[in-house]
Amino acid sequence: MEGSKYFNRDISWLSFNYRVLQEAMDPSLPLYERIKFLAIFSNNLDEFFRVRVGVIRHSLTISKEKEEAETLLSQINGIVDTQQKEFGQVFRGSILPELEKNGIQLIMDENFTKKQQQFLKQYYQEELIFHVQPLLLVKNKVVPFLQNGAIYLFVALTSKRKKSAKAPTTPLPKRLKYAILKIPSDAVKRFVELPSANEKYCITFLDDVIKYNLPEIFKGYNIEFAHSIKMSRDADLHIEDEFHGNLVEKVKKSLSKRRIGDPSRFLYDEKLPKEAVNFLKSIFKMKKNEMISGGRYHNFYDFFKFPNPLSPALEIFPSLPLRIPEFDSFPSMFEAIKTRDWLLHFPYHDYDYVLRFLNQASFDPKVVEIKATQYRVAPESGIVAALINAARNGKKVTVFVEVKARFDEESNLRFAQQMAAAGVNIIYSLPGLKVHAKAILVSRESGNRRGVRQYAFLSTGNFNEKTAKTYADHGFFTSSYDICDELTTFFQQLRAKTDDVSFHHLLVAQYNMVSCLNKMIDDEIENARAGKKAHIIIKLNNLEEETMIDKLYEASKEGVVVDIIIRSICCVIPNKKFSQNIQIRRIVDQYLEHARICIFHNGGEKKVYLSSADWMNRNLFHRIELGFPINDPGLKKEIIDIIQLQLNDNTKARILDDHLRNNHLPRTGASHRSQTETYEMLRNKYYKVFDDN
Repeated sequence: MEGSKYFNRDISWLSFNYRVLQEAMDPSLPLYERIKFLAIFSNNLDEFFRVRVGVIRHSLTISKEKEEAETLLSQINGIVDTQQKEFGQVFRGSILPELEKNGIQLIMDENFTKKQQQFLKQYYQEELIFHVQPLLLVKNKVVPFLQNGAIYLFVALTSKRKKSAKAPTTPLPKRLKYAILKIPSDAVKRFVELPSANEKYCITFLDDVIKYNLPEIFKGYNIEFAHSIKMSRDADLHIEDEFHGNLVEKVKKSLSKRRIGDPSRFLYDEKLPKEAVNFLKSIFKMKKNEMISGGRYHNFYDFFKFPNPLSPALEIFPSLPLRIPEFDSFPSMFEAIKTRDWLLHFPYHDYDYVLRFLNQASFDPKVVEIKATQYRVAPESGIVAALINAARNGKKVTVFVEVKARFDEESNLRFAQQMAAAGVNIIYSLPGLKVHAKAILVSRESGNRRGVRQYAFLSTGNFNEKTAKTYADHGFFTSSYDICDELTTFFQQLRAKTDDVSFHHLLVAQYNMVSCLNKMIDDEIENARAGKKAHIIIKLNNLEEETMIDKLYEASKEGVVVDIIIRSICCVIPNKKFSQNIQIRRIVDQYLEHARICIFHNGGEKKVYLSSADWMNRNLFHRIELGFPINDPGLKKEIIDIIQLQLNDNTKARILDDHLRNNHLPRTGASHRSQTETYEMLRNKYYKVFDDN
């Protein structure tokens, strides 16, 4: 990276995940909120190895990329090793003592009371015995397949010798046999609540329940040691040719291969003896840089479900989602949207508005057609249910389903089949492209000259009522002819792409998004050169695309102030001559910041765009994305005010420096926490009149 103008995307991502770990270190947070951030850190890291490290390891097979890939893997393993050590320090040195202080004991040393021992034996017989399937390992003969992400106990055994009168005076060396058994956390809870001891709530890992019962499982053997191991596998579907044949069938076929993908990481307990590590390396044919030592336990993302016997104490108290009284005063969603545009800010606002919009459309006799995109939806999706109801009620319903949405492929295929069975017209993925846009368009009979009025909902996030409770996104209702007419064209392009189409209001990747963004940056550059105020604010999840970064560097060198609010990957290097006017903030708090926003000062007539697109090569050049303008002065101000709260945040925001460190902002006055203040701002706006009365 020395001398480069860009951070490596994967190293940058690790900086983000460390920011998540910092939240677990924050003593001001409720204890179970800190435990949640440990789980998020672990879950993020597991997916990183399944996806990104899998891609990097694939580069090892390409001669011209091999050396660079080896160097990067070495860097990644070094950073992860350091972070994992800090993770362990936080868990053992802070989280466990805090649990103890609150009367909750996580027993990890198998130091069980007699009553608990009796419970563990009974628990094994009643709950586990049918899920535990041990297997002896025989080199070159019995080599089991390790499931992706599953935890196994690797057990060393010696045969129990029968006593003999002719026993040698010198003990014979122990001949170790090895066995593995899967921890069945997919079928049984990972954490087991035990009978209390010393007036404390007692909890233990499922792993330790099984360890305690190993003598019962391996009768006739002495247990020499037992340690956890885990294999992470490449999760990329690797569909080589998206342009020919049946893509849906290729996705279905590839899904079965994901479970048996190439190894990307083999985790083992650092206390495992060296000869045992070598045995594992040999029997599973692992390369040296694939073997990574770790702690006693794996899959800490299971801590999402760590029992809290004192609930709701020790947890963060969620704010009730807000309603908008003026919006609710209209007899229908369509009347409200016809009157003016509306902005919703999730999770501060109730996601019920989106469900109501589709539910009303599904039974309104004047609604004739609904079009929608689907990228990720909730497991029991109210969105999908409304679309199915609409089709059953005789509406023409068309849904573009992205079957290549990573880890949601099976879910999307299943929902697509359900919708198709109900009469919904399903359009599947475009060859070579992912459709990541978030759009719903409803056509309704009207007395206007067109005979039809259209109503749209556009969003920065997925149509997913579950994640809308924790992802900070923005949604936009409008019946603007400009927007709705271009959305009609947009959906036509999803069905059959043509070259003679232009968009003037929407920003559409593959069409005009990049050129329009560059034009607005150029305008700020011209204003700076003319001595006028020039300011760009960009909020994204990921910023990696080098030509866009170069454009921001150009703006910075010309005197344009550039504020970047980033969640995850950021390849912009600040504090250099070419970036001296660029400041990068990273906000990690109770909600996951997921929105994409661009604000251009534009000589005082500010332009505000919300979007589904991050500034990554894949989003801007290999996906269909949508950006949409906020033109209403009041709504525009609302977005700008929210962004200003984030720029003022000195509690959960960090400044990213040129070494990818997440630095605290100096506290010179009052503390500001943008997520808390955003909720208060919106509550005061909508309920001020009510409160005054």
